[in-house]
Amino acid sequence: MPQGTVKVYNTQSRSGIILDDARNELAFDAQSFRESGLREFRIGQRVKFALEGEPPRQKVRQLTIVSF
Repeated sequence: MPQGTVKVYNTQSRSGIILDDARNELAFDAQSFRESGLREFRIGQRVKFALEGEPPRQKVRQLTIVSF
């Protein structure tokens, strides 16, 4: 499972951007966040995730926290 760092997180829309270890920006939407079962993210937090679909329409799924 790839890992990355939360770069942007909007508490109102529950969406944001993850910067993966290859320095690619990957957006996640409210559905991805909701399915994670988490209540919030912090900028700089490490996460694991899965990618669904093919580029350029890949979606971030299965978000889990690696570090607090």
